[in-house]
Amino acid sequence: MQGTVDGFSYGLVTPVAAYFMACLGGALGLRCTTRSLRNRRSFKSGWLALGATAIGSGIWTMHFVAMMGFSVAEAPIGYDRPTTFASLAVAIIMVGIGIFIVGYRGATPMALITGGTITGLGIASMHYLGMAGIRLQGRLEYDTATVALSVVIAVVAATAALWAAVSVHGFMASLGASLVMGVAVSGMHYTGMAAASVHLHGAAAAAVGDGDSPASLLAPLLIGPAVFLLLAGVVVMFDPLLVMGEPDWREPAAGRRARPGVPSQRPKPSYGASASWAADRSPRREVPPRESPRSSDW
Repeated sequence: MQGTVDGFSYGLVTPVAAYFMACLGGALGLRCTTRSLRNRRSFKSGWLALGATAIGSGIWTMHFVAMMGFSVAEAPIGYDRPTTFASLAVAIIMVGIGIFIVGYRGATPMALITGGTITGLGIASMHYLGMAGIRLQGRLEYDTATVALSVVIAVVAATAALWAAVSVHGFMASLGASLVMGVAVSGMHYTGMAAASVHLHGAAAAAVGDGDSPASLLAPLLIGPAVFLLLAGVVVMFDPLLVMGEPDWREPAAGRRARPGVPSQRPKPSYGASASWAADRSPRREVPPRESPRSSDW
């Protein structure tokens, strides 16, 4: 018996909220990655780890916020807690591997392809591992071609996101990249959901048994990752270099700011340097020899 699957039980509420979480995680992750690349004196690996955790948490939260609208008319749905939170670990670890590859190798074609493939496979693995945590009186079946399409979307979206992280430095440009990333990740999710169908057992209306209900998972799904993303957002907003994208090695020396129209001073020679150094750098002026006036000139 095929179950009647509805992925939009609450209308547009869950898709919009899921898209917002994907954009928030993507924006924070992109800005943290930019901070690690443009400020050589910062704790590089720490910023990359924060970016990976923000993106992984945002994608995972997006998935399960969207899953709140998933229902089967003939059977109640529950979730296995260990499997559900194992998908969070997979998302953070796989996204972290891709970000660290690009963060330390740069935006080379090989680094982008390798990092994007690993990150995209991590996003797809998170999605289908989270789907494996569903508990109901039946089994999930997938269309192979649609699953393959969802994996391709995940890999392409991850590669584009990694490219944006190392190539887009402006705040508004990063914001636009995060919006595009949210569309790609949400598209991957709903493409994967379109591949799923439910084959119910005979006693479909029986109790779910072990496993938590969606309502009992609502608090950890929203409160935990949302608090982390909020804290990451506070870190971003209180770091002006991270928001403005201005590297600290370009700060004027000794805290002085150059004034418009005033040329910068030349560096003075160090102690012990020969006087000829300054003489060679100073402008010379040819002085004509002085001649005594002659009577004919008058």
